[in-house]
Amino acid sequence: MSVFFEILGIAYRIYMYMIIIYILMSWLPSARESSFGQLLARLVEPYLAPFRRFIPPIGGVLDISPIVALFVLQLAFSGLIYLLQTILF
Repeated sequence: MSVFFEILGIAYRIYMYMIIIYILMSWLPSARESSFGQLLARLVEPYLAPFRRFIPPIGGVLDISPIVALFVLQLAFSGLIYLLQTILF
């Protein structure tokens, strides 16, 4: 069963890094237009969109919604691991 938790942890870390890379790519406008940037956008934007809808940019420039999204992702992952360990063990 620990293999399952390891795979779940790897999937979580990969998605977290995808979000971070996507955020960093926003500093380079041409990077988001690349095929890799478009692929990341298709994978990450559906998760980030609800946060951007409810959390407006600060001062019209600073978007903190990805930080909140990463925090919620961490909480959801921790809760899922706790729940699965409680049910399975």
